[in-house]
Amino acid sequence: MALVVICGQPSSGKSIATTCLAEALNATEPKPSVRIINETAFHLNRNQSYADMTAEKNLRGVLRSEVDRSLSKDDIVIVDSLNSIKGYRYELWCLARAAGIRYCVLFCDVDEDCCRKWNEERWEKEEPAYDDNIFEDLVRRFEKPDRRNRWDSPLFELWPAREGIEKSSAAILEAVSYLTKKVDSKTRDVKILQPTIATQNARFSGANSLYEMDKATQEVINVIVEAQSKALGGPLGSVSLGPELPAVNMSTYVGLPELRRLRRTFIKLTGQSSLSGPPPPSDADSAKRMFADYLNRELGT
Repeated sequence: MALVVICGQPSSGKSIATTCLAEALNATEPKPSVRIINETAFHLNRNQSYADMTAEKNLRGVLRSEVDRSLSKDDIVIVDSLNSIKGYRYELWCLARAAGIRYCVLFCDVDEDCCRKWNEERWEKEEPAYDDNIFEDLVRRFEKPDRRNRWDSPLFELWPAREGIEKSSAAILEAVSYLTKKVDSKTRDVKILQPTIATQNARFSGANSLYEMDKATQEVINVIVEAQSKALGGPLGSVSLGPELPAVNMSTYVGLPELRRLRRTFIKLTGQSSLSGPPPPSDADSAKRMFADYLNRELGT
């Protein structure tokens, strides 16, 4: 249904805002499915994650990959992190556009001195906090969202230092209304992002074939990514897709971007071949079997 990007300076109340937003969404009817993605979900220490540019880049890659896997027409995904770089927010916006869902940014607008004070109080309470040098570096590099940018719009602004953060905060209520409002032909204040030609998969002759192919290949990718994450970088061997289905042999780690590229290429080739040959498979098992064979050929196993 939607992707929500939480944005703000370090120690500005982003996680509290995330919790309040999730609770407010869960209080609506019908109750939506809400998924929160943050560093805590991956047991990542904030100081280690932002210790240097390499660690920070790896963190953004992990979060972005998890967002890519989680986006769907059925869930509201909330990204609870700094999201302080406008180029990174643009990447998340592109993922939402490719998925054809709603998108918004919830910004905790707090001045640096207040964030610094709150960070020091967390240290005193022995709560998770940023080291002084990391905090100052993150504050210096923060890029404030601008509602004129399409990847920062619509922008809902919270002022935790002045008004606090509650489920009843104006920005929270506005975001909930935007995320849950039913859309019809007359709706003008809710924007559903639309995939471009470059991000759409090739179309097949039958609507059912397209649906089954798209769904089945995504399920294969999800199984592979989950198996690789459980392997923790060690040897993986073969990945089982289910009974009576060929396994995908993984001799080395294959990143999500490469798997997505292989998936797009497979769907495109299958669509092209269906124009002059037999139609693409119309059931999930056949699509998975063909995709597994294609992966084994492309990965050289």
